[in-house]
Amino acid sequence: MRQIFVIGGMGAGKSTARKALVEQGLAYIDLDKVGHEVLTWDVVKSDLVDAFGADILGEDGEVVRAALAQKAFVSPALTRKLNRITLPRIEDAFTSMLDALESEGHEAVVVENSVYKTRSLSMAYNADVVIAVLAPIETRVARAVQSGWDELDVRRRIAQQITDAERIEEADVVFNNDGTPEDLRDRVVAWWRDYCEQEGI
Repeated sequence: MRQIFVIGGMGAGKSTARKALVEQGLAYIDLDKVGHEVLTWDVVKSDLVDAFGADILGEDGEVVRAALAQKAFVSPALTRKLNRITLPRIEDAFTSMLDALESEGHEAVVVENSVYKTRSLSMAYNADVVIAVLAPIETRVARAVQSGWDELDVRRRIAQQITDAERIEEADVVFNNDGTPEDLRDRVVAWWRDYCEQEGI
């Protein structure tokens, strides 16, 4: 089963690219959603409370992601502490999902991945294709704020991510998303059709 990874900074348009591929029949995994699911695991909640304090939990005993973000994304060291707790669990869940999709007979899966550093230091070590979706930082901030994010939180998160230059270095395919969502969708679909023809899918 081919793994097509879509990477890009917050607000760059990863979801638009991923949805375009899903429309072409690909299965998909959103690693952000997997990460959110992992935060409901009791062992993860316990480790996070030990690391960041009980005030990251709401009255219902669940992790309040905004409260966790305010503590975890203020420095690279604290972000690494968060990643050491969550990433191994996310990888376990991700591997199980891949196995399930492959057993169902899917030929390809598109994986949306915002916490990407390099192939070897992410879930993308078996990726067949890495697609980078790029956009100017101020455009990305504006898109994220329009979606309901706090601007300061967005800028903190972007500061902890790799740069677009690093994404270009890592990627097999690059899309500049400085136009409309429809334009990006059409270019992704055109690429996928060419890829299928070349690969005999």
